[in-house]
Amino acid sequence: MSVDSWHAVADLESMTHRARMLQSIRAFFAAAEVLEVETPALSAAAVTDLQIESFSTRMGQQSLYLQTSPEYPMKRLLASGFPSIYQICKVYRREEQGPHHNPEFSLLEWYRLGFDYRQLMVEVVSLLQQLSQRFSNSATAEMTAVELSYQQAFLQTIGLDPLNTTVEQCRQLCQQQQIEIPQGMSTHQLDEWLDWLLTQAVAPAFEKDRFTLLYDYPASQCALAKISDDGLRAQRFEVFYGELELANGFTELTDAAEQRRRFEADNQQRQQAGLSAMPIDQRFLAALQAGLPESAGVAIGLDRLQMVLCDKASISEVLAFPFSRA
Repeated sequence: MSVDSWHAVADLESMTHRARMLQSIRAFFAAAEVLEVETPALSAAAVTDLQIESFSTRMGQQSLYLQTSPEYPMKRLLASGFPSIYQICKVYRREEQGPHHNPEFSLLEWYRLGFDYRQLMVEVVSLLQQLSQRFSNSATAEMTAVELSYQQAFLQTIGLDPLNTTVEQCRQLCQQQQIEIPQGMSTHQLDEWLDWLLTQAVAPAFEKDRFTLLYDYPASQCALAKISDDGLRAQRFEVFYGELELANGFTELTDAAEQRRRFEADNQQRQQAGLSAMPIDQRFLAALQAGLPESAGVAIGLDRLQMVLCDKASISEVLAFPFSRA
């Protein structure tokens, strides 16, 4: 440990910027009459997503997990009769540390009653543009947003239809376009290949100084989203600035039986991949069974957003004490 590793990494200007950004976010939601809430960071349940690993601890004989998102308890509030809500909180994910990753990070998550994902996309753009106009430097003060369907993005950049393709076609495209194929890629999980192509070829083609809203993901990537009537697309969107992912949102699934099936399928895939099955949140499923109102929700990584607004290259530049100094 270096003798000077006690001091902050982010400077006073960055910390002042963060404080004002949070004030502006709270003002935005106050004007929209969206209620700020708090929910627990520790839970006996965990996320089953194959791409996310939770930190765990113990209290006596009970295993507990640090939240990777406040999604489940926030939806329990909606099912309990709460109005539209938002939360600013710390979340924790066991992932590599790097320019865009820190195991502990700040998340803004909100849910709008009566919205679908397209309506929520409009509100997300409104918030991002207000923050951009107020806080970004002169080079990025006029940030604009472009909407692009997942299918359009793949067809325009690499000529592949993600809704009508196979693992072998993805493999061949990688070889043709000299896209490195990492060791251990699945021989049957198409979504793993689509995720890889998105990060390696599709997202890097997004305009560098604009927000891109990528929507209508394949139904197989629905997570907790509703499926469109055609059965091919999830009512889900993500927000990028250049190729940097900032947000993930969707029209919320309200079917408890379908959500349980998805959680169980996730755990089966985790076990097939050599990972531990995670305890399913039974209270969340009970809330869905009792009745989750029609709504849409989204989560935005605030550290990455501040990177964009402050034109910083690394997430550590906007954190007082990143993991290396924790």
